[in-house]
Amino acid sequence: MQKIQPDKHDLRIYQKVGRLDAKSLDSVDQLLLILPAKPSKADFGKLPQGAKMQAVYRKHVAGASPAFTTRLANKKQTLVVAGTIAATASTFEQLTLGRKLVAAAIGQKAGSLGICAVGFEAQTQGELMNNMLAAALAAAFRLPAFKSKAEPSTIKSIRLLGIDKSIDTARTEAEAKGNNLARWLTTLPPNFLDASNYADLAKSMAKDNGWAFKRLGVKELKKLGCGAFLAVAQGNDNDSANIVRLRYRPAAKNAVADLSLVGKGIIFDTGGTNLKPFESMLDMHGDMQGSAVALGTLLAISEMQLPIAVDCWLAITENRTGPNAYKSQDVVTAANGKTIQTVHTDAEGRMALADALVLASREKPGIIFDYATLTGSVIRALTTRYSGVFTNRSDLHPVLKRIGRNSGERVWPFPIGKEFLDDLQSETADLLQCSAKGTGDHILAASFLAEFIDNDVPWVHLDLGAGDNEGGLGHVASKFTGFGVRYTMHAILDENLLKANS
Repeated sequence: MQKIQPDKHDLRIYQKVGRLDAKSLDSVDQLLLILPAKPSKADFGKLPQGAKMQAVYRKHVAGASPAFTTRLANKKQTLVVAGTIAATASTFEQLTLGRKLVAAAIGQKAGSLGICAVGFEAQTQGELMNNMLAAALAAAFRLPAFKSKAEPSTIKSIRLLGIDKSIDTARTEAEAKGNNLARWLTTLPPNFLDASNYADLAKSMAKDNGWAFKRLGVKELKKLGCGAFLAVAQGNDNDSANIVRLRYRPAAKNAVADLSLVGKGIIFDTGGTNLKPFESMLDMHGDMQGSAVALGTLLAISEMQLPIAVDCWLAITENRTGPNAYKSQDVVTAANGKTIQTVHTDAEGRMALADALVLASREKPGIIFDYATLTGSVIRALTTRYSGVFTNRSDLHPVLKRIGRNSGERVWPFPIGKEFLDDLQSETADLLQCSAKGTGDHILAASFLAEFIDNDVPWVHLDLGAGDNEGGLGHVASKFTGFGVRYTMHAILDENLLKANS
């Protein structure tokens, strides 16, 4: 268990209110300096050695990021990495600038990283500082590595300098912990994060955080009639597949969940009987990142001690090939009694999620969010810069889009509905698993999943096209981005989506 748990050490964050002075700069090895798109002489005048920085800036290449770098004439020879941005820049643009500046700052040696934003109003300054902090916390986190020689840390502490007033960073820190956990789990090798170890890790986290834990194993899932999930799991050479349920209850232990988080946890996806080609299978240890995002979101909520009741369901199994693996044209029965005619064994995610969604919606939560790397067609539609979002409440489309814009984890809404089930009509079962044609599979997959939401519970489905982006995305520099944690926290805290659907 020790090798698959992330480091729980919290990075020290300091704040110094008031004008940036030379003494403050003597305490940092690198400084991220954020300036307006067209910084004035007055802006540089607020900085120690500002005239020198302005002279360097005048030689900068327009549009460059960083805008300029220089070293201060102090004991530490502090490296200044400066970026310019418009006060009206989007959250995504702010986060992206943060990622680029942090990467430029920490490339030389580990140390204390300072962050300063000059020339902005107090509210904008606070937003910029928090978004730069998010980038720094993502970069400072060490992802799993199993090299004989450990890589050194990049950031030892963070100092927020030159701020007009103290900044509340609790939410940024909680979201970072959730995102870091999601990226950590997604990066783990599949022989470390197998189904048994994953459930054990969830149990250990439940003990640490005061969550209720229950593991539904193969025998119990058979009793519950979870034939869709078990069809995927039957290719395994053991019965380690499970659905984990976690419960966060800050008040009454028997409270109905305000929010239910459901995640696809396919810890390795071979494609099953319809075997994937090599390039498509190479990174399929990351096919469980939907469950990692669900777990990371639960952690962020718990870290903030939010006064809401939350359930978290992780559908954990492999999708293997072998003599017992499920096949095209098999007919299976899901937990809500609906029968499914399988078409393609590599459309396993919707099968595993179907039963998890039945179990989650059966308890009548206020709203369900599910997360899954579900379809390639959502990437073909949006690239890996956006994720697709779907809901059984179409009036939420503008809200869901706005959440993406404000969180910096951008989404695009797609329709679902009974009309799309025309493409999933079966002569032998209630539903086809998918269409053999493959057209609009992201829409068909979401329309399929909607059939397993009982009790008309409000439901949002994130198809994580942006969960895996070469070179990182937004504030995150790693290939696996942990997309979805910030998005959900903004839905809860900024859009009040829970009360809106209670």
